[in-house]
Amino acid sequence: MAGRVWCGRVVGAALVGLLLGTSCSAPDSRGSDAGAVEGLLQRRAEAVLDRDEQAYEATGGSGDEFDHLAQVPLSSWEYRLTRLDRTRTGATATAALDYRIAGHDRAPVTVQRTLDLSRRDGRWYVEAERPGPDGGEQLWEQGEVTAVRGERSLVLGVGQGEARLRRYAAFADRAVPAVRGAWGRGWPGRVVVLVPDSTKDMAALLGASASAYQGIAAVTTGEAGGGGTAPADRVIVNPESYDLLGDFGKQVVLTHETTHVATRAATSEATPLWLSEGFADWVGYRGTGRTPERAAPELHREVRAGRVPERLPDDAAFGFEGDAGRLARAYESGWLACRMIAEQHGESALVDFYRKVGAHTQREGAVADALRDVLGLGPEEFTRKWRDYLRRELG
Repeated sequence: MAGRVWCGRVVGAALVGLLLGTSCSAPDSRGSDAGAVEGLLQRRAEAVLDRDEQAYEATGGSGDEFDHLAQVPLSSWEYRLTRLDRTRTGATATAALDYRIAGHDRAPVTVQRTLDLSRRDGRWYVEAERPGPDGGEQLWEQGEVTAVRGERSLVLGVGQGEARLRRYAAFADRAVPAVRGAWGRGWPGRVVVLVPDSTKDMAALLGASASAYQGIAAVTTGEAGGGGTAPADRVIVNPESYDLLGDFGKQVVLTHETTHVATRAATSEATPLWLSEGFADWVGYRGTGRTPERAAPELHREVRAGRVPERLPDDAAFGFEGDAGRLARAYESGWLACRMIAEQHGESALVDFYRKVGAHTQREGAVADALRDVLGLGPEEFTRKWRDYLRRELG
């Protein structure tokens, strides 16, 4: 089953918090040390963009990271020094790294970095560069990145052969028009897919433990409600789980995650997870002919046993580290709610409902207002219709 760190709820919110947290510790750029370190970071960034290994190594540290980046198509790379702390042997710099992947990111992706510095003969050098506090690794820190370009996708992998990555690109390329057919053209129609070497490496990209993502085939990272200038999301695949799926499952997963990329700007803190995940599953299964009994086996068993859910799942039901059955039923419940809306009110009404909920300024009242304005229903009536739909489709 596809999961998501998507949403400014986990990764996106963490990034925002990190950025806000650094702003109050900005260095005095007029100071000689801060000014010299800023110059060092500028030379390091220029070396990365110019693909100048000699200039990069002149800034210090290992050249491995430089080599690992060789195939990543970068259009920008810039450090912003936010804090400089002197140590007994040198200094520790905290910086925001802004970078863009050419052809995909409309605005920079920002990650926090920590750099250990030394001073020799009056000059500063980088001894080591690593993720900032509570931040995840970047793919190139895990090994040499192989890049494969699809017609509508860019797949970046570590520890993966080119032929294997091309298969990922083929699924991603098919996902984009499928999502456009459901959501419309109000997004760039491109997707970046990251394929680390293992579940452990996937979790490291997310700054989490591997146990949180066992059995999760893929997630999407990004800041919810980012608007038209927000950077592109990243779909992160867990190869250990994804590769166990058949072609049908692999396509559904990447279509699901690509839906999160397309809908991210219309998704906000007002959007409940049953709607964002249910809509992504609806797009993933749309046009496949997959029946509710086959696509919602956990919920099917519950309904057949007379245990029809009283209400749609809350956000807590979508936690990756909880009961796997509960998680499956949460996804299945959201999917069937969206499927019901599309069948009974039309696909355009489902899209309008999604957008209306996300446009709300707060969670309270968002679903109720959208139900009334788009579907002409109250929350109680909608829940009753959904429960009847479960009995009819799964009973």
